[in-house]
Amino acid sequence: MTHILAIDQGTTSSRAILYDGEMRPVSTSQREFAQHFPRSGWVEHAPQDLWETVVATCREAIAQAGLEPGDIAGIGITNQRETVVVWDRDTGEPLDRAIVWQDRRTADFCAELRAEGFEAELTRRTGLLADPYFSGTKLKWLLDRHEGARARAEAGELLFGTVDSYLIWRLTGGARHVTDATNAARTLLYNIREGEWDDTICERLGVPRAMLPEVLDCAADFGTTEPGLFGAALPILGVAGDQQAATLGQACFEPGMLKSTYGTGCFALLNTGRELVESRNRLLGTIAYRLDGEVTYALEGAIFIAGAVVQWLRDGLGVISSAGETAALAAGADPGHELYLVPAFTGLGAPHWDPDARGAIYGLTRNSGPAEFARAALESVGFQTRDLLEAMHDDWAGQGEGVLRVDGGMSASDWAMQFLADIIGAPVDRPAGLETTALGAAWLAGQRAGLYPAQAEFAKRWSAERQFTPQMDPDERARRYAGWQDAVRRTLTTG
Repeated sequence: MTHILAIDQGTTSSRAILYDGEMRPVSTSQREFAQHFPRSGWVEHAPQDLWETVVATCREAIAQAGLEPGDIAGIGITNQRETVVVWDRDTGEPLDRAIVWQDRRTADFCAELRAEGFEAELTRRTGLLADPYFSGTKLKWLLDRHEGARARAEAGELLFGTVDSYLIWRLTGGARHVTDATNAARTLLYNIREGEWDDTICERLGVPRAMLPEVLDCAADFGTTEPGLFGAALPILGVAGDQQAATLGQACFEPGMLKSTYGTGCFALLNTGRELVESRNRLLGTIAYRLDGEVTYALEGAIFIAGAVVQWLRDGLGVISSAGETAALAAGADPGHELYLVPAFTGLGAPHWDPDARGAIYGLTRNSGPAEFARAALESVGFQTRDLLEAMHDDWAGQGEGVLRVDGGMSASDWAMQFLADIIGAPVDRPAGLETTALGAAWLAGQRAGLYPAQAEFAKRWSAERQFTPQMDPDERARRYAGWQDAVRRTLTTG
């Protein structure tokens, strides 16, 4: 058994990557699936689409590599985190479509929680905020919407899970209803200090404990797949939410190490070791990983729109036909024409947490064209990242060398990464392999299987493909960032 199969179930597509014994990818399969937007601010997925694309990509990756099922030592899973699925324990039939992490339909209830003063209790217990981003209020909405659903859940007939839990349940033929600590930590229902589901929060949100999965370490025995799926019963040995998996894949094992992943959104995680930092800037305290029963915490800042802003240029405005055109277009923009795009398409995340904010563009003139829009779109990701890093620096004095490790699709853009280094005023390291999220899941499973090395040796193997260093004049950096801050202030609805 010389290979590990990594499942990366994301917001817009599912991927499967097979890694060999040296943690090198040998085959990859990816399939997109439909996004559903039934109302403004609502985002849904069909659970069956998630399942079918995962199974299909796994089979394709195995076939491409020319492997027998017996060559695979284990499976690692990483997933879009806060997305909610509820399904029937007996039939596997979903109660409704999955409500995606980007969805804002529970904003009014979250405002109610804040008004009654319950947010402080949520933050103390979970490290999170009363925001529609997280799973708990989405789950409440589903239970409220479907008559009799809460009673069925209390009777053990309905199960709740984030996407990892739903996939494991189906992969194991309903034998295991489990999740890992990183995904549990994003539900708004899990006490990250005590390491257990929180009765006080479950009671306030009306969530029956009977429908919640068992919480395991990130590297653990999550069950085995049904033999008919892939030709053999394969053990599932590693699970982590996508941003925590990327943290592992970037070998950010030491307190003070920092990574930022640029996918649909952008998520920066700062390893804070055994210390759960209480943010003064509305950042999130979360679990970076839990191995051998020991928890490592992180500060996290979440940007809802990163790579999705490039999709908007393509699908919404039609100014590009592919994402790869964006950097060249941006490079040709008028250098004296400063456009600020605040991509609050589904609200603003950290450190603002304004679910009602909507996208805005400032500085338009008659000369504003596709090149200026492309540049403003890419720059918005750098500006938002600086917002997160400024808040992290204020919250915690334990930062290490000040280098930001980046990954995800947008990190492949030299133009975007150079602007990022310029605007944060610090080096940006891009790893030799950009698929660090899948690699993190593979490493968890491979280590558990005895195929891959432990943390210290794994960290030694990490290498940068390129480092971007700041080139922008400090006064120019300060002026540009002040312009961004003014644009955000004009966009916020929370005062």
